[in-house]
Amino acid sequence: MSMFCFQCEQTVGGVACTKTGACGKTPEVANLQDEITAALITLARAVDGKPADPKIEALFMDALFMTVTNVNFDPQANTTMRDRILHAAVAAGGANSYRPEDLFHGDKDVVSLRSTLLFGMRGMAAYAAHARVLGKTDPKVSAWFQKGMKALGDEHSVEEWLALIMEFGQVNLACMALLDSANTGAYGHPEPTRVSVTQHEGPFIIVTGHDLLDLRMLLEQSEGKGVNIYTHGEMLPAHGYPGLRKFKHLKGHFGTAWQNQQKEFANLPGVVLFTTNCIMPPRPSYIQHLATTAEVGWPGVQHITADEKGHKDFSGIIQQAIALGGWPQTTPGAYELMTGFAHQAVLAVADKVVAAVKSGAIKHIYLVGGCDGAKLGRDYYTEFVEKTGPDTLVLTLACGKFRFNHLQDKLGTIGGIPRLLDMGQCNDAYSAIQVAVTLAKVFNCGVNDLPLSLVLSWYEQKAVCILLTLLSLGIKDIRIGPTLPAFISPTVLNVLVEKFGLTPITTPDADLQAIAG
Repeated sequence: MSMFCFQCEQTVGGVACTKTGACGKTPEVANLQDEITAALITLARAVDGKPADPKIEALFMDALFMTVTNVNFDPQANTTMRDRILHAAVAAGGANSYRPEDLFHGDKDVVSLRSTLLFGMRGMAAYAAHARVLGKTDPKVSAWFQKGMKALGDEHSVEEWLALIMEFGQVNLACMALLDSANTGAYGHPEPTRVSVTQHEGPFIIVTGHDLLDLRMLLEQSEGKGVNIYTHGEMLPAHGYPGLRKFKHLKGHFGTAWQNQQKEFANLPGVVLFTTNCIMPPRPSYIQHLATTAEVGWPGVQHITADEKGHKDFSGIIQQAIALGGWPQTTPGAYELMTGFAHQAVLAVADKVVAAVKSGAIKHIYLVGGCDGAKLGRDYYTEFVEKTGPDTLVLTLACGKFRFNHLQDKLGTIGGIPRLLDMGQCNDAYSAIQVAVTLAKVFNCGVNDLPLSLVLSWYEQKAVCILLTLLSLGIKDIRIGPTLPAFISPTVLNVLVEKFGLTPITTPDADLQAIAG
């Protein structure tokens, strides 16, 4: 059985995965996810012009989220989702079916533009789903999934595709604002926080992924049970939220970014809970210690579902963690990590930042953020941050920060402000945008006129939707790497370069010199 997938950065040969996914996705699952996508286009046609239905809107979000890289590898779960969508399309009155084989075939520029919009929507679906479980929705965001999926099955000129993509970027901005409001409303605004990497004696559960509600439910259910909770990967910023940090058994952070889990989880005497994307093919040494929830799935791994009210019962993995016993002794960490510099925390010292820029104490601000990944070339970001001058600030977010966030103390401070500011998850890109927009207002200039440069790393579709939002805001001269997306055709790339100055990274020295020049 063959497949075709080029939605992530590690796609084989920089072209496409055609035999098996570099992520571990089988051809069966890849083809099922194409069928899910085609079924969503069919459903969008069936509900076109009909009144909004929250259940249908939720179906769009969940299905698109399910097809993001490193989320669901379970054939049965994907089959069930496809059939649910097709049943919903029939129940809505039916429509002309869209063929899965038409998704990535045809004129290469049209395929490129269609894919860019599709992958962006997959990323936005993740953000919308996180907000929805906290009771936050936006009619404009919810409705756009149906609009966007229908548009994928229609014919458009290049100009019309670009207009749709820019419109999508603005809708995703609203979606990120929605998620920011949901998280801060539920857990409070993040505060600068030092996070331990010490491994404490005793039973434990490690929570990875992105979902803060799953973490809170687990913390509530495990309190007083003698089980320590640790974050992993993109869950690190959870420590900055007062509503989560108040739990004393939230002990610290374990490990680094998602691509290192096969090494970090090997022979682990505890349980790992996957709350969203970032699962890799589990090794035999620890697969029996894993649990998934929400859209995540792996064949043979226990899955925890929510009841009708959204409650999840984590008692099973809590008891499993107790039975496993955990670490036999406490192992002190070599350093502490800093997080919690979201937009409210940064803007609280905006006057100091502005004064430092005006005085020359801060000559430049770099946003170095995005996804980490397994392919070679990502040490670029470590070296880039190390070589930024002592008169610069580095804002960061997403798991790409694990390339350099251990350098926090080494990089030092400027006027009491840490030079390295972790703004949160990839889900928190809204914070970086808010800071940039606010500084532009203070300096009475455009964002492109600020002493600010964006150097991004990408891996999966949430990075794609963030990039499209930045472009829709007119932000130019973004550097991106470690490679360009395989789904961007040469013609489309030329448009992005000419219109927005989108530039591939080269070397840290050359890029720093070009920025300074």
